[in-house]
Amino acid sequence: MRLALMTEPQMGLSYADQLAIALRAEAAGFETFLRSDHYESFPGGSARPTTDAWAVLAGLARETERIRLGILVSPVTFRHPGNLAKLASTVQEMSGGRLELGMGAGWHEDEHRRHGFAFPDIGRRADILEEQLAIVRGLLEGPDGWAFEGTAYRVEDARFRPKPSPMPPIVVGGDGSARGFRIAVRWADEFNLTGTGPDAAREKFARLDAACVDAERDPATLSRSVMAGVVVGSDDAAVGARLEAVGRAVGATRSGEWLAERRERWVIGTPEEARAMIRRYGEAGAERIVLQDFIPLDLAMIDELGEMLVGRV
Repeated sequence: MRLALMTEPQMGLSYADQLAIALRAEAAGFETFLRSDHYESFPGGSARPTTDAWAVLAGLARETERIRLGILVSPVTFRHPGNLAKLASTVQEMSGGRLELGMGAGWHEDEHRRHGFAFPDIGRRADILEEQLAIVRGLLEGPDGWAFEGTAYRVEDARFRPKPSPMPPIVVGGDGSARGFRIAVRWADEFNLTGTGPDAAREKFARLDAACVDAERDPATLSRSVMAGVVVGSDDAAVGARLEAVGRAVGATRSGEWLAERRERWVIGTPEEARAMIRRYGEAGAERIVLQDFIPLDLAMIDELGEMLVGRV
C-alpha cells in the first residue's frame, strides 16, 4: 500500500513548521507530502495565521529531496487556470518532477467572502472545475496553437513554456457523487475518496469502475486513493492522549462525540489496529491511503507512522 501524509496548515502552521513536517515525512519513508489549500484558519477557530499553499510548495520543492509534493486540493475559485498551470510547471521543475496536482471545486464560503473570491453555486463551480481541468491539461500537454472556448475562460494560440517533464498526475477528489466520478474519469489520473469508511468505499469504487466503463476508459488507468484521519500510538494510553490532542486542535467542545463520528473511517489505534484498517481500505480497492494528520507538530507520531506502516501494509 502506498502511503501519503496530508496536513491542514491553515491551522496555524508556519513555513518552518511545514518544512519540519515534510522532512520528517520524507525520513519516515512516506511516498508523498500533501497539504490543503485554504486562506482561513479552521477547524478550531479563524484567528490563527495561514500560508499560501503554492508558495509553501515551491519552498519545499527546494528543501526536500525524495518525497513527492502536492496540494489536496487547490480550489478553482482561487486562481485562473493559466496561473495554476504556470505554478504547476514551475514547481514541477523546482522539485525535479515530484509534483502532484490536486484540483477541486472549493467549498469554504466564508474564506471566499473574506478574501474577495467569487463563490458561485456548486453546479457552476463544478462547471468551472471542468473548464479549468481542460485548460490546465491543454496548456501543460497540448501543442503550440492549442485553443479553448468555454463559458468562463477562453484560450487562443497557446504558447506555454516550459512543458513539465514529466506531466504531474492530476488528482481530483470527493465523496463519490455521480458528477464527481464523471469529472475524474474524463480528466484525472487519480480519484481521492474522502469521508468514507472501507465498506462504503468498496461500493463507491465499484461505481467509479462503472463510470469508467460507460466512458470507454479502462478502470485500471484511474488510480484510487482514500483520505482518512490518523491517530496512532504504541499502546492504548498513547492513542488516548493523542486523541485528546486532536480534540483540542480542532476545537471540538465535545471531542468524544466528534471523534466517535469518524472512528469508522479513520486510521486509529495501536500498530496492529492501524494496519488492519489500512488493509480493509486496500481490500475495498484503494491503492493509496492519504493519512490526514491534525496534530502534525507531534513529529514523534510521524516517526511512529513510518515505523508502523510504511512498507508493512
